[in-house]
Amino acid sequence: MKFRPRRQGHGFSLIELLIVIAIILTISAIAIPRLLRSRMVANESSAVASLRTLCTVQVTYQSTYQVGYAPTLAALGPQAPGTPPSAANAGLIDVVLAGGTKSGYVFTYTPVDSNGDGQMDTFSITAAPFAPGQTGDRYFFVDQSNVIRFNNGAPATVASTPIPP
Repeated sequence: MKFRPRRQGHGFSLIELLIVIAIILTISAIAIPRLLRSRMVANESSAVASLRTLCTVQVTYQSTYQVGYAPTLAALGPQAPGTPPSAANAGLIDVVLAGGTKSGYVFTYTPVDSNGDGQMDTFSITAAPFAPGQTGDRYFFVDQSNVIRFNNGAPATVASTPIPP
């Protein structure tokens, strides 16, 4: 009969497992808030880029159709398949942005007919986080001047701080 020594160290002890779990929880507590913060910064960057796009598209719309600025965001959106672009559906932005919500932000477009002639002479667009503190912290504003402005924690207006170009 051969003597077989008992194998030591087979598996982990309860204390070792608890230490590993504590280390994982500590790393998670550090990493998750940074991940959420980086997502909010990405959403804010996307909102600013979308506002720049909308300003550029408004100039294109105005010069192409000679009817002032667009009456709605949907008018800047895609046309039906097989139909040419028109002032009602210019095809200048994608369906997501034309819907008014993108990357955790809600875009509100306000055209103004100051002359009463049926053509939109000015406009303003605001971008507000869909869930403040989760999808973004800053609020944005832009008008026909193409100067994007921001405010922390409250809706931005024409008097808010401009974002440097």
